[in-house]
Amino acid sequence: MAKVYGMKRPAYDAVARALHWLTVLLVAMQFVIGWTMPDVHKDTQPVNLIAWHLGVGATLVAVMAIRVIWRLTHWPTPDELPPLLSVVSRVTHVFLYAALVLVPLLGWINASSRGWTVRLLGVVSYPALSEPGSAFGHEMGDVHGILAWVLLALIGLHVVGALFHRFILKDHVLQRMLPHAGPSRDQGRKR
Repeated sequence: MAKVYGMKRPAYDAVARALHWLTVLLVAMQFVIGWTMPDVHKDTQPVNLIAWHLGVGATLVAVMAIRVIWRLTHWPTPDELPPLLSVVSRVTHVFLYAALVLVPLLGWINASSRGWTVRLLGVVSYPALSEPGSAFGHEMGDVHGILAWVLLALIGLHVVGALFHRFILKDHVLQRMLPHAGPSRDQGRKR
């Protein structure tokens, strides 16, 4: 008997959906700010758009920490996918999460090497992750920029995957993450 893929699964829980869409908003803000802010040089001060970039990045670090913890403790009902699509989905998600954690962390390391204080919501100071003037910290700024492009490519792949589910497979994978998705039957389900 042939296996039926794309059966309707419960929506992701409200916390997972909120963290997903908050991440989308913060990352979109970071790309807009990053593309419009002035280039960072040796004597650049963290003001105006650069200050906004640091602040939004600090928020993204906090949101991703919560999101990773939530994901590790609250697993959704897995999607029924053909084996190849299941592997592609898992690998893409692992790389996406890794980039969402690494890009802001590398930016934080670079900011620390410039002697800039990174603050959550402009109030809570994060500890420095590198010494002021650190060559390693400055190099991580370059890696931060490169990985931001990798993150953008992964986001594009993620969006294409969601649209593939919606319009080609015609399953309910995309609808499970939409803000208006119904309540999940697997809320609070432990791994």
